[in-house]
Amino acid sequence: MTVQEYNQSVTNYSDDVYRFIVKNLGHSEDARDIVQSSFLTVWDKREEVEVTKCKSFLFTVAYRKMIDHIRKRKRETLKEEIHEQALGDTGHRKDLRDLLNKALQALPAIQRQLVLLRDYEGYSYDEMQQITGIDSTQVKVYLHRARIGLKQAITKLEEQV
Repeated sequence: MTVQEYNQSVTNYSDDVYRFIVKNLGHSEDARDIVQSSFLTVWDKREEVEVTKCKSFLFTVAYRKMIDHIRKRKRETLKEEIHEQALGDTGHRKDLRDLLNKALQALPAIQRQLVLLRDYEGYSYDEMQQITGIDSTQVKVYLHRARIGLKQAITKLEEQV
């Protein structure tokens, strides 16, 4: 893609991408940031992107950036809620957090990683497969075993307390 073709794609598609993102997010400033970041990605990959496929590539990039933004916002909201709850009952929350961390550490590394990806970060099974390189069926098996292991470890740790 040449510089002129890139500039033409900005002219042709920026409004469409912005409308798509702002309708999904409902926040214009975040939508502008995502659109700008998406065009920056297209610029960085301009040598690889064909002009005829620029629109679909741009929408794919924008969609993925929007999903990442939504996930990040959910994690931040969850962290704030947890922090507010922790202020009200610090001792009990700390004990639960310590118990869960000990139970997580008792798991094999791959199971612990999958639990963190799925339950803490919110990734889908397919995304977890892409991240870890493990077959999606095996991801499900490891995750199932990890949850059983967590349950057993928590029960065992609670009995010790």
